Amino acid sequence: MLTAIIDYESGNLHSAEKAFQRMARERDAGEVVVTSDAETVARADRLVLPGDGAFPACAAALRGRTGLYEALVDAVETHGRPFLGICVGMQLMATSGHEYSTTPGLDWIGGDVVRIEPGDARLKVPHMGWNDLVIDRPHPVFDGIETGDHAYFVHSYHLRVADPAHRIAHVDYGGPVTAVIGRDTVLGMQFHPEKSQAIGLRMIGNFLSWAP
Repeated sequence: MLTAIIDYESGNLHSAEKAFQRMARERDAGEVVVTSDAETVARADRLVLPGDGAFPACAAALRGRTGLYEALVDAVETHGRPFLGICVGMQLMATSGHEYSTTPGLDWIGGDVVRIEPGDARLKVPHMGWNDLVIDRPHPVFDGIETGDHAYFVHSYHLRVADPAHRIAHVDYGGPVTAVIGRDTVLGMQFHPEKSQAIGLRMIGNFLSWAP
């Protein structure tokens, strides 16, 4: 099995690469590669899309990779390959993002990426640091994970889903903030699993073992 972490020059992928490779060894889940090659993405069994920075810049960088973008969309939409978006990579799954300007996303999860607006004025944006997950709906990615387990976040925007069934976990930050989304063969994590210690590694392993 081949898992491709997509490199479109929108984030430091070193820690993600090491975390996924470690869990692939532990779960006997095959090979993990970081790639910007469209042919590798097309033949991969699983796809991971990280992302750091602003939504419009990441969207432009991904769509600007001729061949790579098309291979990703075909793998997910036509062939149903398991997909995981991380941080802005998760946000790109939305219908549109509203950071600086309205920018279309992949529209794999209906909804809009909007600025976090905590109900408590003492809470600052960006939402940065550890926060406790609240699991809204069961999913194989939560095997061994419970409400109250914590993950590491760094973000100012989150995905406000159109269908509540697609938000499968959230955190409380002066109100609910989307943490994990999913439907069919696609998943997204707003936090950084590769920086979330044992909980994050467990969820990476669960994704690598997931057979939707």
